[in-house]
Amino acid sequence: MSALPEIASDDESAAVLRDWLALHRRVFVLTGAGCSTASGIPDYRDRNGEWKRTPPITLQALTGSDAAYRRYWARSSIGWPRFLAARPNAAHRALAELEARGTMHRLLTQNVDGLHQRAGNREVIDLHGRLDGVVCLGCGARSGREAIQADIEAANADWIAGPAGTAPDGDADLDDDAVTGFRPPWCEQCGGQLKPDVVFFGENVPRQRVADAQQALQASDALLVVGSSLMVWSGLRFVRMAATAGLPIAILNRGRTRADELATLRLDAEIATTLHGALQ
Repeated sequence: MSALPEIASDDESAAVLRDWLALHRRVFVLTGAGCSTASGIPDYRDRNGEWKRTPPITLQALTGSDAAYRRYWARSSIGWPRFLAARPNAAHRALAELEARGTMHRLLTQNVDGLHQRAGNREVIDLHGRLDGVVCLGCGARSGREAIQADIEAANADWIAGPAGTAPDGDADLDDDAVTGFRPPWCEQCGGQLKPDVVFFGENVPRQRVADAQQALQASDALLVVGSSLMVWSGLRFVRMAATAGLPIAILNRGRTRADELATLRLDAEIATTLHGALQ
């Protein structure tokens, strides 16, 4: 594995990445939360890949009790407007430019914020889904998150959330007492429970989505990982597939990843600055 020392400047890292990109014409890009932190969306893990906070709720917990369901949607109702206000940052714009130049073959993101598309990327696979959609767990009906947010606000016009901290993926930290009086949304079609159309922690990624990503990876000549610790198998599997296929693998991330030993190039550098510099 080739790696710059941790004291290397962002300019040095950008130059190395620029040289690496010049060798490839069909790069498969895998992105994670590190791409969106500069947009104001917090991540879950620290530089060592350890949890910074309590892991996200599982689907089993969400559906397991009325209290958990109410708590999730109360927190989400506060977190959603902040999440929606996030804008693409320089990292997203650099990756959109990489696609526009024809170097990127496909982008697979673990993020659920849609910021890659808003920055201009077109060839995107949302591995874990998108937070701007909602699905009914009873009948499968789908709705836009903005419509559900309007229903939530109408049903809770007299609800006072109190102080709330910003959390990852459209979540918010609320006092338990504030959650008690919240009225969560239910499906208008069947009265069933609703969940964002994302893969919850512990859920399986839909098979067709995995197959689409595998096919795109197989048609690529290199893999670039950007802003992911790869601690979750859903993303790590694609790095292992690339390694098995003998593809060059570059990883750009602040802190260690679960696939560092598989990388042919490892850069511990500021993501947006390095990506932008690599395209100059």
